[in-house]
Amino acid sequence: MAKLTLKINNIKVATDPGKTIAQVAKENGIYIPLLCNHPDLKIKPNCRVCSVEVRGQKRLAPACSTIASDGMEILTASPRVKKARKINLELLFAQHKEECSDCIWLSNCQLLKLAEENKATINRFEDRKTDYPIYSFNGVIEFDSSKCIDCRNCVEVCKNQGVGYLEIYKRGHEMKILPTEKKHIDCIYCGQCINHCPAGSFEAIGEFEEIERPLLEKDKIVVAQFAPSIRTSIGEEFGIEYGKVVTEKIVSALKKLGFDYVFDTSVGADFTTAEESKEVVERIASGKKLPILTSCCPSWVRYIEYYYPEFIPNLTTVRSPQEILGGLIKTYWAKQQKINSKKIRVVSIMPCTAKKFEISRSELSIKGMSSVDYVLTTRELARLLKKHKINFDKLKPQKIDNIFGEPSGAGVIYGASGGVMESAFRTTYEKLTKTKLEKIEFESIRGLEGTKEAKLAIGDQSYRIAVINGLGNAKEFVEKLKSNPDKKYTCIEVMACRGGCIGGGGQPLPVSDEIRLARANGLYEIDDKLEIRRAHENPIVKKIYAEFLDKDKHLAHSILHTSYHRQKRGKIKTIS
Repeated sequence: MAKLTLKINNIKVATDPGKTIAQVAKENGIYIPLLCNHPDLKIKPNCRVCSVEVRGQKRLAPACSTIASDGMEILTASPRVKKARKINLELLFAQHKEECSDCIWLSNCQLLKLAEENKATINRFEDRKTDYPIYSFNGVIEFDSSKCIDCRNCVEVCKNQGVGYLEIYKRGHEMKILPTEKKHIDCIYCGQCINHCPAGSFEAIGEFEEIERPLLEKDKIVVAQFAPSIRTSIGEEFGIEYGKVVTEKIVSALKKLGFDYVFDTSVGADFTTAEESKEVVERIASGKKLPILTSCCPSWVRYIEYYYPEFIPNLTTVRSPQEILGGLIKTYWAKQQKINSKKIRVVSIMPCTAKKFEISRSELSIKGMSSVDYVLTTRELARLLKKHKINFDKLKPQKIDNIFGEPSGAGVIYGASGGVMESAFRTTYEKLTKTKLEKIEFESIRGLEGTKEAKLAIGDQSYRIAVINGLGNAKEFVEKLKSNPDKKYTCIEVMACRGGCIGGGGQPLPVSDEIRLARANGLYEIDDKLEIRRAHENPIVKKIYAEFLDKDKHLAHSILHTSYHRQKRGKIKTIS
């Protein structure tokens, strides 16, 4: 296909047909600011911050949506462009209440950066949304509509997730984004609205106000556990390259903050795998409740419970890694240390906003106590470290507290899409065949593709599995399951967020596929280097089963398993 030639700022460039001005500029190292544009979403020229001058056209053109054509001459910073960009920014600030110290973008705010670049006066026009309310989605996610710049990214990503909880109300200057009043639609707390909002209008509950609460309980023993994906993502908050493994720095950081003990949730993932593989073998033998649906992702579980309750029996009853490790901390570990469980506070550092909802579920209590008391997202931990002026990059690495030992590689890869399934079948294969699986990498179910399928030959049987990446793809897949029940699957893994936990609603911002892949690759590199790569071979898993879980089956069941039920619509609280 013939190349196009055009000029940007009098520089002659060549490109392939079909690309936007913004794309051509980027590939040639020419800066054009983008604000509402997100690589996961359709192009919507709403903010007009990317406007450029095209010779021969009366109006300025949005670079994000205007397709480049042969012979086009473009100016990205002419006096006309600069003036329009400045006014556009000032008008955006007129519908965005500034609370910069209380914003998820904090020191990485593109709005403020653009205002400074363009010498825009952020309070030139009176804020028109000062009386707009804050909406609390069942006490998990907050939407401050007074900060909304009407880019509609949240509406699109929520629809892409197969939910459609956020809607556009009216048009023009009266336009508002509101949670839907339709009773059959509810939020599943995935937090993708947070990840795709350029203005910080969304945040997790407690993201700023409550992050120090656990550490203020001086009469308690405060234990931290951190999820697999945190080790390749939190570094981004401190200028460290995408995907860099910082496990031991996390331990050091948590100890500096005052946590008494630090454990790795990846060990909990090994227990989840060991128990889940038993369930897989049992269901295959009985032929009942197939396909088995994974239950590690609380957004996916809520999605099934609310939208497809007929599939509730298919969910594996095994608890998520954070819940299993939290339960073991308050039972096995408390017994080992001779500590009253009531004096222990377990704080999970998670990539996921829905984990805040998960710990509130009464089905997950053990002897009347919660397995996990608090959840802090990756962003919240980073904010806490910055507040206490802890220089993360300069921290001396520190080993994890060793009573729960080190995770297997199978536990670590839980953080990436396909990781739960790969982990499960590394163990399930050996349970079914009584032989060792030599090649344990399942490359066909890794990556960011929306739906990945594979057939696994185990002994003389073939098992069809699927890995679903994002709830929008899950909705489509479940509908196909309903309409074509003859197409048999053994196991289906679903993660609500693109890329799995590495793309979770509590992860550092910004996020893109390039960043997600770097985070996932970091986890696979850890797995590749570890000596123990199968969950059932982890010495601590064997030890705790032998010394504790196998001796009290009733207690073991309450630590390792749970139940599900049809969910009611969550409450929407309006805060004026």
